[in-house]
Amino acid sequence: MKAIGLMSGTSADGVDAALVEIGESDMFLLGYVEIPFPKDVRREILSLCENGRVDTICRMDAALGEWFAEAALRVCEKANVSAGEVDVIGSHGQTIHHLPSLAVVADKKVRSTLQIGSPAVIAERTGITTVSDFRSRDMAVGGQGAPLVPLVDYLLFRSDYVGRAMLNIGGIANVNILPANCGVSDIFAFDTGPGNMVIDGVVQAITRGKQSFDRDGVLADKGQVCEDLLDVLMAHPFFDMEPPKSTGREDFGADMVQKILDWEGKREDLVRTAVQFTVESIVHGLKRFVLSRCEIHEVIVSGGGTKNPVMMDLLDRALGNIAFKRLDDLGMASEAKEAIAFAILACQTLNGHPGNVPSVTGADKQVVLGSITPGERVAKPSNPKLLGTPLH
Repeated sequence: MKAIGLMSGTSADGVDAALVEIGESDMFLLGYVEIPFPKDVRREILSLCENGRVDTICRMDAALGEWFAEAALRVCEKANVSAGEVDVIGSHGQTIHHLPSLAVVADKKVRSTLQIGSPAVIAERTGITTVSDFRSRDMAVGGQGAPLVPLVDYLLFRSDYVGRAMLNIGGIANVNILPANCGVSDIFAFDTGPGNMVIDGVVQAITRGKQSFDRDGVLADKGQVCEDLLDVLMAHPFFDMEPPKSTGREDFGADMVQKILDWEGKREDLVRTAVQFTVESIVHGLKRFVLSRCEIHEVIVSGGGTKNPVMMDLLDRALGNIAFKRLDDLGMASEAKEAIAFAILACQTLNGHPGNVPSVTGADKQVVLGSITPGERVAKPSNPKLLGTPLH
């Protein structure tokens, strides 16, 4: 079964596309591409996340559908696979707003989330059946709608003997805990807080848009931590909330970046403090909610944060005797992981299998995720042994 996963994270850098083939009991990555958004498009997406107008969101939904479709076709071309050979696309979309806390509208209690990037456009341009809007179904049964990657981590990385923490550092950082010899109901996961989002925002501001991120950690490496500022940042109430929990720009967006920029300090010191903020929040989450609960032998890190050597060195030292590895060390491209995950989740949906893990998201039950937009040919379900793992 061949599937494409499409992902654009909270950093809104562009679209990641992964083409995988799922065999009887394993998965192969056939191709991976990254399609960056033009700078003005990225700026507009980030603006929409803070205070978007409905008409602008509507247009961007269609426009992003075009970019996602382009990414899907490009990864097929790179892998020398025709679109007609692909069974399904799983498109996460671009998150504009995520509100996992229970709210009351009139007499209706709701949780809500919004990802854009029209699946109708994707299916029409590629001819491939497209699964989208993965998070809403979990939220409809009381879940946070995130994280959704843990099921895929379980399928690919669980071990009978090694307790693993799968740490992903994208715009937001999240961790998935796979205790040794675990069943699906034993795993737990949560967002630890900021990943690259705050760092990128600070860098973009102090360079006046000339840099969108701290390439190779050059600025952070020249700076010193502003300890008083770090104490202020770490006082955010999210860090002491019990899992399951998820977060986004609502907590760690423009307002948090401005709090750092308002602090008196050299620009390199502000960047270094933002990096330390990410590291401290990850370590805090692991110590408070994980290590007191189970034994962890390895932390395996993926995502864009792996490209920042300053962050990686700080994390490695902070973890002490716990082995610290990059996902690339296990033979999987770090940047491709989340795109791969949504390819696999789309296959779960197509086969009628649940994709959420209630012990992770807080949902009341297991549910099949997403909405299906048919392609030119009807996608035929397949049921490799890798998929459909009973969630008990």
